[in-house]
Amino acid sequence: MFFLVLAICAAPMIFSYLTYYVIKPEGRTNYGEIIDPRNYPIPDLGGASLDGKPANLEQFKGKWILLQIDSADCQKACTQKLYYMRQLRLTQGKGMDRIERVWLITDDAPLDIAQMKEYDGTQFLRVDAQKLAAWLPVAEGTKVSDHLYMIDPLGNLMMRFPKDPDANKIKKDISRLLKASSIG
Repeated sequence: MFFLVLAICAAPMIFSYLTYYVIKPEGRTNYGEIIDPRNYPIPDLGGASLDGKPANLEQFKGKWILLQIDSADCQKACTQKLYYMRQLRLTQGKGMDRIERVWLITDDAPLDIAQMKEYDGTQFLRVDAQKLAAWLPVAEGTKVSDHLYMIDPLGNLMMRFPKDPDANKIKKDISRLLKASSIG
């Protein structure tokens, strides 16, 4: 009888050790790939606003930044990312003011005015493409412009979303980030 009571009392502890050290869960709850933020602080990208005044990502410090990179000739994939960024921000409800949408433009070509109006509220910055490529990590077989990135309010790159992303999964990631973080 004593050993039966001892086994029943010890079973939860033994089970917890077994699951922690032997049966390690492989699943993860985030959709985007987490990047070690200590390795990717915002560098000086030699940026400028559309009117030519010096500007950089540091001016958005204190907010979560949803980042897109592309040339000024915004084709279907680029437009889709702009749409996702706008909708993802809107779906955050009262937390949407904590998110800034930024499009880093990698060339000097003119932007489509109608597109700029459609995505009003998106910040447009022209940056040096070489400095940008040296800073941002990319998944194998993709390029910098294939991804959406997330920068934390402290100014560190911390998440990369895959090419052709699932907007609902990104929404869940952003919701979790805003809920778990008191900064930004």
